Amino acid sequence: MGEQGPGGSEKTGKTAKKVTAAKKAAAKKVSSKKVVAAAKKAEAVRTGKAVAVKKAAPVKKIAVKPPAQESRTALVRRARRINRELAEVYPYAHPELDFENPFQLLVATVLSAQTTDLRVNQTTPALFATYPTPEDLAAANPEEVEEILRPCGFFRAKTRSVIGLSKALTEDFGGEVPGRLEDLVKLPGVGRKTAFVVLGNAYGRPGITVDTHFQRLVRRWRWTEETDPDKIEAAVGALFPKSEWTDLSHHVIWHGRRICHARKPACGACPIAPLCPAYGEGETDPEKAKKLLKYEKGGFPGQRLKPPQAYLDAGGKPAPPLGAA
Repeated sequence: MGEQGPGGSEKTGKTAKKVTAAKKAAAKKVSSKKVVAAAKKAEAVRTGKAVAVKKAAPVKKIAVKPPAQESRTALVRRARRINRELAEVYPYAHPELDFENPFQLLVATVLSAQTTDLRVNQTTPALFATYPTPEDLAAANPEEVEEILRPCGFFRAKTRSVIGLSKALTEDFGGEVPGRLEDLVKLPGVGRKTAFVVLGNAYGRPGITVDTHFQRLVRRWRWTEETDPDKIEAAVGALFPKSEWTDLSHHVIWHGRRICHARKPACGACPIAPLCPAYGEGETDPEKAKKLLKYEKGGFPGQRLKPPQAYLDAGGKPAPPLGAA
């Protein structure tokens, strides 16, 4: 390859200088645009004016996990603190089924499957007015009972259950609701959940009520990873003194119905947010979260037509009767 002459070398040098100068000018122009854009954004923030920004790609929601190395002791402390906090938020927490005796509570709890406590409370006054005792319900005409229970849904199956358990109470227990778990679960339509509701609230015997709200919340709080109700009951029961089991159930269920909903938990209005490893699964904006609150915290009535006086004294409202506007 031949050598380049002096004229060619000088020409090449001038060309290189032009390219370098052009690059510097372009870089300076880009930098100036960034400075101007930043200044405009800062001014908009200062004056409160909206700035058009490029829409970012949606961020995938990831459930917050508890500390990977949370010890058993730390878990117990966190769980008990959550219960204490909820006790302050719901000092009047109570079973939300209307009842005046163990028989009414037993029947109402069986009827509450696959429906709301409110619907049950709106239905049972007519049932108990017509059939006030197990003997009365045991001898009832199934078609007439079905008609009363129709608003509860699954009314045929529920009619068979309440008439069946009434017959069992009449024939095997002298018309009295037994106060032992092993006897209660032998009754038609009665499982451990129903039995613990009756034992805890009609007889004052501690029990954990593992309903759908309870199952959802204790898993969100990472108290247990179990999915079977009996295993959940055992796992959670081991975290608390037995004397706290019934009130714990009320606190958790009330919180699940009012704030920590299945689809849209109101994280931004949750009093135990700092203790919750699932914080962020729901709405975190405080104002938007407030709109998700239900029952008395959202200005709506509770589940019961005849709630305890403590609940009314705290500002709670009774539910409307069936058919009310």
